[in-house]
Amino acid sequence: MNLIFRLVAVVAGALVAVLRGRRTGLLDEVPLRFRVWPTDLDLNMHMTNARYFSLMDLGRTDLVIRGGLGRAVLRNRWQPVVGAANVRFRRSLKPFQRFTLLTRVLCWDDKYIFIEHRMETASGTAALAVVQGAFLARGRIVPPAEVMAAVGETGESPPMPESVAAWRGQPLSAAA
Repeated sequence: MNLIFRLVAVVAGALVAVLRGRRTGLLDEVPLRFRVWPTDLDLNMHMTNARYFSLMDLGRTDLVIRGGLGRAVLRNRWQPVVGAANVRFRRSLKPFQRFTLLTRVLCWDDKYIFIEHRMETASGTAALAVVQGAFLARGRIVPPAEVMAAVGETGESPPMPESVAAWRGQPLSAAA
């Protein structure tokens, strides 16, 4: 519940951007700027690990709306879900520190979309995550090609980074 104001701000900002014709592509890096608030802290007085994932949810929400998927999600009753996440924490985020969350679609295969989240500060990268996500409709996974086609992206997936191919447990040559 303590993210409700951030959620409202992100959704409103994304809708205004789309209405003003500033839509982005799903493959574009979309920035969101935040500050670490006291409600984000753990006992060690830095941003708690769980908050990183909550803010990444906001990044994906922003990307879906700015990327033009909002209508398709509502019309088709698609439910975005996360199947797995791999995160590396590099630097702590301290109280009141400003940072930017950068979100983009890296690639996709026949079942999943892989999304990168980077949290950047003036000192460098604080965290880097790759999330394996999908859209569900009536209990089935919507093929990523169908999701991408909903925003006019009919090409093939960008090449899957070796780190993502290794993480998902398949050889690079088998990547879609």
